[in-house]
Amino acid sequence: MHRVSEIGGSDVGASTAPGRDAGEGDPTSVAGDGVQATREEIAHMRDLYQFGIDEVLTKVDILRREFERSHEYSPIEHVRSRLKSVDSIIAKAHRIGCDPTVDELRASIADIAGIRITATFVSDLYWVADMLAHQPDLTIVTVKDYVAEPKPNGYRSLHLIVQVPVFLSSTTEHITVELQIRTMAMDFWASIEHKLFYKYRHDMPADLASELADAARLAATLDERMGTLRDEVRPMPVQLSDEATLSAGRESGQPMVTSRVESRTTS
Repeated sequence: MHRVSEIGGSDVGASTAPGRDAGEGDPTSVAGDGVQATREEIAHMRDLYQFGIDEVLTKVDILRREFERSHEYSPIEHVRSRLKSVDSIIAKAHRIGCDPTVDELRASIADIAGIRITATFVSDLYWVADMLAHQPDLTIVTVKDYVAEPKPNGYRSLHLIVQVPVFLSSTTEHITVELQIRTMAMDFWASIEHKLFYKYRHDMPADLASELADAARLAATLDERMGTLRDEVRPMPVQLSDEATLSAGRESGQPMVTSRVESRTTS
């Protein structure tokens, strides 16, 4: 399992996208506008979010190890994490008009902590999400399914905001972590788009944007074609619970996130 400073890929147009802090500006100028929370307080808050990352990473790693040992197949290919810097948090608060107090920061910024899970097949994205959703101490806050409804630029990924308890010496903190779950093809496309987005300072030439959109369609086609080989590589996913009816799959036999999750989905 790898730890990195930023989750690769991007989420154009979303204010809470891991790895994209577009237009943050100079953090020192933000401080001059009257930061109410001291940098030390925000640094302490970051510690809590790192603990939240550690908790969720442990859950994902246990699932990966179980599958590798017991099933000779794991739907989880790679896992990476990132935690926003103090400057990035302050600058984003300034950009979205959030008072830079710890309470307001925690309430308003959902992607302080982020984890990206890369899976093999499209169906595995929902399989992994379903397994996490059924863990009693992990609360699904929101789901955004950019696989079913890609962004206009072609971006595809399954996004979950989850909340996990962090048990400290005298208190319990409930920390939000953003999960991005993608196939390798989705991740490759998002990585290239991310680099171009910053190279052109958020103003990508129309011809490149068109090329990227076409590449996104090819990546989706690749995922679909590879999905036809799924049964040769791994067994069909097992339904995890009868508590809720799984939504209709967009791929034959594809397990979907249960209504326990979908009831919290936002547009």
